[in-house]
Amino acid sequence: MINYEEKMLLLLVEKYRKSKKDSGTGRINRRTQIKPMELYRGYNRNDGDLEQINAINETAGKYREKGFLTFEMRKFSNEISSIYLVDDKVEEAERYLTERYQYVSKHEKMKQIKKIIEQYSGYSPVADQECAKLQACLDKNVAPKDYEQTKEVLRALIFIEQNERPLYVREASMLIYGSSKYLEDNTLDIVCGLIRKFWKKPCEENELLDEILRDYQIVKEKQKICLKGDIIIVKSERTLELGNFRSGVEFYADELDEIEKIIVNNQRFITVENKTSYMRCREADTSYFYLGGYANRFQRDFLKMIYRDNPGVRYFHFGDIDAGGFHIHNNLCRITEIPFVLYRMSINELQDSRYKSCLLSLSQNDRKRLKTLSENDIYQETVKYMLKQDVKLEQEIVSYYSP
Repeated sequence: MINYEEKMLLLLVEKYRKSKKDSGTGRINRRTQIKPMELYRGYNRNDGDLEQINAINETAGKYREKGFLTFEMRKFSNEISSIYLVDDKVEEAERYLTERYQYVSKHEKMKQIKKIIEQYSGYSPVADQECAKLQACLDKNVAPKDYEQTKEVLRALIFIEQNERPLYVREASMLIYGSSKYLEDNTLDIVCGLIRKFWKKPCEENELLDEILRDYQIVKEKQKICLKGDIIIVKSERTLELGNFRSGVEFYADELDEIEKIIVNNQRFITVENKTSYMRCREADTSYFYLGGYANRFQRDFLKMIYRDNPGVRYFHFGDIDAGGFHIHNNLCRITEIPFVLYRMSINELQDSRYKSCLLSLSQNDRKRLKTLSENDIYQETVKYMLKQDVKLEQEIVSYYSP
């Protein structure tokens, strides 16, 4: 059963903190209220769960005794019509939530934001602009939801704008965050977007967002192209038949300019997110391309070349069934303009008994990223299932059971 003690008080406190009353800009002094249906949809229904309804009533009674709230009953009924926060008790209610449920009060959030501004101001023009945005929120008595991510963005902005030595992106990520993948996985697009916007350097034709980092001596590692299947590559008037290599081939992307034509003799062409799955996949009449995450400019150009030379082939993408996997697919379709169909990234896989022991729970960041995809028809059904069931799945177990 839902913890109504936490949810009821939290809803009231958060609603108060978001109101104009809290910021002092409200002209009408309305009471802060919630309806029981916000806690349990079936509260007023004849077939509502009595256990849930009683729990809400008991919780409201308990908090009324503590002085946190008041409530009104519906006429000729034992049901509550509205629950009201006692505004003077809001800080006491926040302390209560903090002690019992690790709640971070608005006052504490404001302190953290002020500390971020003090810590990261004065080191970089772009970072200073973002700090000014945070200060504007403080001036309006508003705590932005994403202030914790903003802190990580500021760290990267300052490092990048101060950098004076040649670095690879993953080296920069290690020096900023102590993790080689954190920058690419979490803040790279935001950071590059902010730098481009501030310095008025939009992407030129065929330029990727992160290529702005070259201005700061930061580049991605020398890229390889990895693929396998019944494929013929015509290069410098010579032909290379990949079908003779069971495990496929790898070559550096700087040789792309020498490729004249690519012939895919298979009916299906599948891009694969992770290396283990790429090595495992060997379905009949299928070619595979190792992506390794978000497509870089070389992979993009190579895939566009394949699509140009092989319009009759069916194109699919196979990745993790998680927020990252779907965002990688979305980015892939956008930058290549190829309509990749999702491959084995559906509810069917999440419900497959073979993978049950490998299902993972969603983090808060997972939920945020999934919600940005929930209105997209391509992902909507699967994403809503994932959010409801609190599950995600890495593709390696799916490819392990591949035909």
